[in-house]
Amino acid sequence: MDIGVLIGLAVAVLAVLGANAIDGGSLATLLNPSAALLILGGTLGTTLVSSRLEDVIGLPKVVMDLIRPPRRDLAADVERLVELAQKARRSGLLALEEDIAKLDDPFLARGLQMVVDGADADAVRGVLRTEMALQTQTVGRRATVLETAGGFAPTMGIIGTVMGLIHVLANLANVSKLGPSIATAFLATFYGISTANVFWLPLANKLRLNAKASALAYEVALEGVLSIQAGDNPSAVRDKLTVFLQGSAAARNQGDTAPDTAAAKSGDQVA
Repeated sequence: MDIGVLIGLAVAVLAVLGANAIDGGSLATLLNPSAALLILGGTLGTTLVSSRLEDVIGLPKVVMDLIRPPRRDLAADVERLVELAQKARRSGLLALEEDIAKLDDPFLARGLQMVVDGADADAVRGVLRTEMALQTQTVGRRATVLETAGGFAPTMGIIGTVMGLIHVLANLANVSKLGPSIATAFLATFYGISTANVFWLPLANKLRLNAKASALAYEVALEGVLSIQAGDNPSAVRDKLTVFLQGSAAARNQGDTAPDTAAAKSGDQVA
């Protein structure tokens, strides 16, 4: 579980509520069903118009995947590939078939199966890079849906505020209710900006960040498969793949630049 996502969302929400409480406001002052309906319904509707229906419907699963992403251990992936290289050198490529059946990584399994089946290096590279590009496009579409929602939510908030002010101006005779009515009108803008910047846009950024990490793992698998096919010495395979581990560590220290490189190599135009 990526506890950072839950902690981050909780901290952001509590910061907003805490600031409201410090200023003397109560939770009740932030609750407005009509504004919530406008922001959530309006954002959903405009996002549906702008995106593919299946991508919008799949958002709940995407969010759950962000909270509980698949565990990736690049060091363990490298060692597994080195072991497979050792077995291939010792017993031949056909001996890898029993290992392929046990793999929990479909990408690596597909590459190794092509190698065992006798596909040439260009074919293996082409198929795997195509799959990498397709995965990247899928993640890109999902992140774009979240970014689209983040773009429309504040605008829907402004619409709600304008609607509220129209109602205020239409009832100027009741001066005692002007203050509360204006405050209620601005709640729509509050909802729109808050949902965009606390939920939609941060989740989109997290999704793209995870995509870069996945792209790096794909690169490790691809290079490992091609090295096994070429019959490289296991020590050489380890040395070649260890470079990716060093790049991953450097990326964490320098702003995630190495995963960008890996993503670009896999045709990542959107991440």
